[in-house]
Parts: sequence; C-alpha cells; structure tokens
Amino acid sequence: MTDSNPRISRRDLLQNTAIVAVGSAAFNASALSYSRIVGANDRIALGHIGVGVRGRELQGMAAELKTSKNVEMTAVCDLWTINRERAVADSQKHYGRAARAYKHAEEMLAAGNVDAVIISTPEHGHSLQLKMVADAGKDAYCEKPMGNVLAEVQAARDVVLARKNLVVQIGTQHRSEPFGVRVRELIREGVLGDVTKYEIAWNYHGPRWRGRPEVKLIREQDTDWNAWLMNKAYRPFDPQLYFEYRLYKDFSSGIADQWMSHGIDLCHFFLDESHPISAVAHGGVFAWHDGRENPDTFQTLLTYPKGFLVSYATSFGNDAPGYTRIMGTKATLYNSGGEGSPRWALVEEKGNHEQDDDIDAKRTRKDILLPGDKTLAPMGIADEDLSHITNWFDCLRSRKEPNATVRDGFAHSVACMMAARAYESGKKVYWDAKAEVFLDHPPTA
Repeated sequence: MTDSNPRISRRDLLQNTAIVAVGSAAFNASALSYSRIVGANDRIALGHIGVGVRGRELQGMAAELKTSKNVEMTAVCDLWTINRERAVADSQKHYGRAARAYKHAEEMLAAGNVDAVIISTPEHGHSLQLKMVADAGKDAYCEKPMGNVLAEVQAARDVVLARKNLVVQIGTQHRSEPFGVRVRELIREGVLGDVTKYEIAWNYHGPRWRGRPEVKLIREQDTDWNAWLMNKAYRPFDPQLYFEYRLYKDFSSGIADQWMSHGIDLCHFFLDESHPISAVAHGGVFAWHDGRENPDTFQTLLTYPKGFLVSYATSFGNDAPGYTRIMGTKATLYNSGGEGSPRWALVEEKGNHEQDDDIDAKRTRKDILLPGDKTLAPMGIADEDLSHITNWFDCLRSRKEPNATVRDGFAHSVACMMAARAYESGKKVYWDAKAEVFLDHPPTA
C-alpha cells in the first residue's frame, strides 16, 4: 500500500456513512424486531459477522435448531472471500436457500433485514462490533471475551444496557451447561462452607494457535485489511496475524483472553462474584520460540471482595491433566479435566495430612451426577454443545435475560485484562470498581 495515510480509507468512509444509515433506522429496526419476536411464531432471521472456524461451528449449531427454534441464517458477513462464499454454500445446504452475503458488517446492518446477529470475529473486534450491532437495535450473540480494551468493553456494555430491550448473550457457554448449573446449585446450598481458594490449571502440549492452514491461502486482494485492523494502528498485511492473532499482544492476550475467560467466568458464576480486587501474573515464552508475542506459559493470582484467592495457570509445553478445585471450609469441589469438563466430585474436608497420611481415603467423595445418570460424566464437552445458543434463542422470544449478560461479559473481560496488564507490566494491578479504572495502587476508600 502506498497511501501516505492508509487509515483514512474507504472503510472509514463506509463506516461513517453506515453509522448515519444505521442510526436513523435503529429505532424502527428495534421496534420491528421486538414486535416480530415477542409472542410470535415468525421465523427469526439471523445475521452472522465472522464466519471462520468458530463461526462455522455456530452456523452448524443454529442449523441444528432451525426447526425446533424456528430460526434461519439469512445473512452472512466476512471480509475474506473464501469464508463468505463457504458460508453462503453452508446456508444453502442447511436451509435450502442461500443467505445474503456482505463483506462489511455496516452494510449488513444498514440493510435492516435481520432480527439478531451472531458475532464471531477475532477478539479485538468483539466490543466494537457488539456496540455497532446494539446501535442498530439488534439482539446479539457475541463470542468471548466480550473485549480486551477497557473503554471499548464499557462502551459496548453501556449501549446494550441503555437500550433496555436488547437480548445479548456473551459466548461463555459453560454457564448454560447442566453440570455447571448443578455445581452452582450445590455451592448455593452451602456444601463448601466458606470458600478461600479457587484453583484452575488447564494445559496443552503444542504450539497453540500457530500453523493455521489459512495463512497460506489468503491474499490481500481477497479481503479488506484496513477493515480487519479496525481501530488498530496500520501495519502491512500479515497473513499470520490475520489468522493467528491470539499470538500478538496488540490484538489478544492469548491464554488470558481465550482460555482464562472461560475459567474466570465460571468462577464468577459459581461464587456470585464479579470483578477482582487485584491481580498479579507471570509467565513467558518457554516452549515455542516461533515469533509469538504472548506467553505459552502463564499464571495469574486474583483476589476477590468476598475474601478468596483465584489461581489460574496454563502451560502449552506439557499436557499434564487439567483440573479445577474450589476449596471451602467444609468440602472441596474437584473437577477433572480441562475447560468445560463436566466431571465434578464433592470431597469432604476433614482431618489433615500432617496427622494422617491416609486421610484422603477416609474423606467421603460423591460424584456429581444429573438425575437419571448411572455413569460418570465425561472429562470434556464439545464447543458445539447446544445449551447456550438454545438459551439465547429462547430469550429472543421470551425477552428474558440470557444466562451470560453483558454485565457478566464485562466482569470476565475486566479480570482477563487485569491479568494481562499485570503480566505485561510486571506489577500488581488493582481495580477501582466505582470509577471503573485500573490502578497501580489500592483504590482510596
């Protein structure tokens, strides 16, 4: 590119023009969507922004529910020609007719012919696109994290809440899965006593997020690089960044954004908490020296207002078994497996190892099963589980709050940003809940 100021591009002109068009139609679009969905049997018309790997999974999930929930993917949007054309073909296969295709989200929203929008783009765009969709008066399902820039996450949350009637689900899907719901019920019943520590360790052996095959397929002329960058500083076209963005700190914090977001959201869900008080973090690139900027080995400690410590750790250099431990004064809830594992057990807290080497065998252990289950739950659950998107579809009609609101999305985003900020700075980071700012010292009373 030879433009001396490439950030002032046709994308900027399109976006500014579309904002006027979307803004002028927002009230009518919202009213139309609301009146069509509430108490109606009309088919819900879905739009979809970002139809890459996760996007195709979400497309398939929506298609599985097309009859029972009366939904149809009627519009798809992706900057890359290959993704866009494949999404159109998928819609033809799933619904018997092709979805309308758009290169830019602004164009799809300005057309005004969808009721709700799924957002599954790279994470540096989540907050910006959620705000855009909310400004257009559309309900949304936005992949996690809700965002990784504080001002952008605040702006998206505030627009959604200000409109009052929007149904927005954030993609922390484990809140809707039955074993997670059962664990929360047990904790609320008081089985743990006072919780003082919450531990998460999820591992993987391999150069996670490096080596995407699409890197060798994309050409700059087949996408809109400026639009992909959104509000980030211009840099020359980079196919690796385009698809392996989780490795680059200006676009993602990697482990914190992608994995910790699920773990800390479950912590908030189980313990009825929101934002941490403080965070420290450490790690580095110890296993995969492949040009990645974000750590492949990461650990963070967070304190919470209710008086407990959270430890989150991930290694990409060793696949040691993952686990979660919620440690209380009466018992421990122990989860075997990595992210999303439904295998939970409740272990009685009595005695001490110092006095009895065999105390573990004497502690009562109860596996957590659902009604009617005869065998242990598996140690993993597919990302394509339908519980969460089903909850969103149901709420589109009932207009009730979904299981993962923008308040929940804001909370997990704050925790992840604190951990990432602590890692990058090497300093303890504090959260001022009243002013909603990060500090390098405890907030004043």
